[in-house]
Amino acid sequence: MFFNDEFETLPRPALEALQLKRLQSMLERVYANVPFYKTTFDTLGIKPSVVKSLDDLQKLPFTTKQDMRDSYPYALFAAPMEEIVRIHASSGTTGKPTVVGYTQNDINIWSELMARSFVAAGAHKGDIIHNAYGYGLFTGGLGAHYGAERLGASVIPISGGNTKRQIMIMQDFGSTVLTCTPSYSLFMAEEAQAEGIDFRNLKLRVGIFGAEPWSEVMRGEIEAKLNLSAIDIYGLSEIMGPGVAIECIEAKKGLHIWEDHFIPEIINPETGERLPEGERGELVITTITKQGIPLIRYRTRDITSLTYEPCICGRTHARITRMSGRSDDMLIIRGVNVFPSQIEAILVGIEGIEPHYMLIVDRVGTLDTLTVEVEVSQQLFSDEIKVLQALSRRVEKEIKDMLGVTCTAKLVEPKTIQRSEGKAKRVIDNRKLA
Repeated sequence: MFFNDEFETLPRPALEALQLKRLQSMLERVYANVPFYKTTFDTLGIKPSVVKSLDDLQKLPFTTKQDMRDSYPYALFAAPMEEIVRIHASSGTTGKPTVVGYTQNDINIWSELMARSFVAAGAHKGDIIHNAYGYGLFTGGLGAHYGAERLGASVIPISGGNTKRQIMIMQDFGSTVLTCTPSYSLFMAEEAQAEGIDFRNLKLRVGIFGAEPWSEVMRGEIEAKLNLSAIDIYGLSEIMGPGVAIECIEAKKGLHIWEDHFIPEIINPETGERLPEGERGELVITTITKQGIPLIRYRTRDITSLTYEPCICGRTHARITRMSGRSDDMLIIRGVNVFPSQIEAILVGIEGIEPHYMLIVDRVGTLDTLTVEVEVSQQLFSDEIKVLQALSRRVEKEIKDMLGVTCTAKLVEPKTIQRSEGKAKRVIDNRKLA
């Protein structure tokens, strides 16, 4: 089932011809309207006409989050402000927020791509979509909302927070599709259990989860606790918002990236060199239809790989594999590269461990230390101390065996690690405070 089968099933030659045409048009537009890009191109001694094939994309410079911050707030906009109908921004937790603007055409495209994404995930016009992504400057809530309306489904714009009320609404309103972060869905399951509510008695059928990395093991945990099919969605505000890529419910094997609007590349994050199909590296995206703030070769910092293998669902667009983390979220512990999601995959596979954890990195003298705080089940926490000691040793051993990094496991009481209604905070790096 497709929302727009004409474009979702375009043969690869036709899709690439469309990409090239749209790319060339976009380059001419930004060169004429965005001083940052004109200056960058002129400094490198190139013009938009240098791109005569998709391979020529490699001749163009990267755009980074720092470039967006340096252009704060509107210097990267390619459309005049009187044509900008919506402004979103990132949280700005690591610096100035990155600001993005949308023309009406951008909003229309975003709505369609989210509608496509909903259908790919198994949603349809008759669904009641419980949208627990945050509304506001964050793109998640409104992105999913407009897509649900474009699909023709009923949308409940409940946003995040007030979890007990959320569960009541899901019960009373008959919600069939849930959209939120994966960590928040597990918090919902935890709260429902505390209230004596069984998700098997709800009408939820599909969950569409994104905005933070999550593991395949965590998918199993979510599906078991919420009694639904869990689908991974990908997006970022700089490129559009949610709906840049999504898994199809038929395969759940990689996220289809909508290539008629975005050109994906995988690069070596250290050298910038483009990597071949199947190799893991940093995802780079070029927008080819955006009018408000088109971006050339934007470095997402997300680590993934790309495949063009045909999918059983019939969609012809490339697929990116599940994100293993971000290159700038990577921890280096005594020379070992570690992503929080790798540790998460180990923890949720250990019986008696709850899917809530915190990684605390410190420096003692000249040596880095890693403490893994993780909640245990109520039953185990009440058990004999030797049982807890054995579990702690197992956590430390499995992390050492799987990732090659030594850590100290600290088992804590259930519900003591802070919950998040949005992106979960998983790392406290005290080395940065020195």
